[in-house]
Amino acid sequence: MTRYFLEMSFRGTAFHGWQIQKNAISVQNILNQSLSILLKETIETTGAGRTDTGVHASYFVAHFDSEKDRLDANPGFLNKLNKILHPDISVFSVRKVPSTAHARFDALSRTYTYQVIARKDPFLQDYAWELRHKPDINLMNEAAGCLLEVSDFTSFSRLHSQTHTNICKVSQAEWSEEGELLLFAITADRFLRNMVRAVVGSLVDVGRGKTSLEEFMSIIESRNRSNAGQSVPAKGLFLTSISYPANFELCSFPKIQKTKNNFQIP
Repeated sequence: MTRYFLEMSFRGTAFHGWQIQKNAISVQNILNQSLSILLKETIETTGAGRTDTGVHASYFVAHFDSEKDRLDANPGFLNKLNKILHPDISVFSVRKVPSTAHARFDALSRTYTYQVIARKDPFLQDYAWELRHKPDINLMNEAAGCLLEVSDFTSFSRLHSQTHTNICKVSQAEWSEEGELLLFAITADRFLRNMVRAVVGSLVDVGRGKTSLEEFMSIIESRNRSNAGQSVPAKGLFLTSISYPANFELCSFPKIQKTKNNFQIP
């Protein structure tokens, strides 16, 4: 058996997340079916992590094992795979890797980007959370900086989750502006379920003046999800980067981009 890494992207609107779900369509299920049809063998993929229902990925990695030995050298493989995949899923790279390589456990960090827009935009309605009033980005960045100084993110974790620890190491947490969009980028060694959406909701409360910086720190220290802000809509959240050891030699894929008249997912 030969192990391969797939680098891919997907528009999450139509899916109940990455992971296979009972009686629901998922990215993993579609990918497994498509690969099995194409390769004429039973294929089971393993993803770099879970994504919630409706969350997008401009960059995602999955691995699978196959009896076929030279898929990475077959120029027609990706074209054939993309033709039978769901139109909201695109695979842009297949790479042969050692049999011990693991898309999830070998990942060093992941980066998510959340998009907010303070006006109605028909081209962004599926990709950004619309706010009526623009929050204060400077205040939100002050609060975001606090995330680099803490390790317990229980206050931003989904209740009754099955995780054994809520400890995460955040190495980046920053708001920026690109035209009319407010973008929040956060990088960590691991993420809890619903963590990014809960963090964004709490930071926007700071930017709206509903929560002070002192209160934001108190929310973190309370380790109580009910004290944090709302979980913002999934449609504004993108997985945009996953880092691996340098010897994996994966692509450096571009992040999401906003054009003048439309929105593009690479």
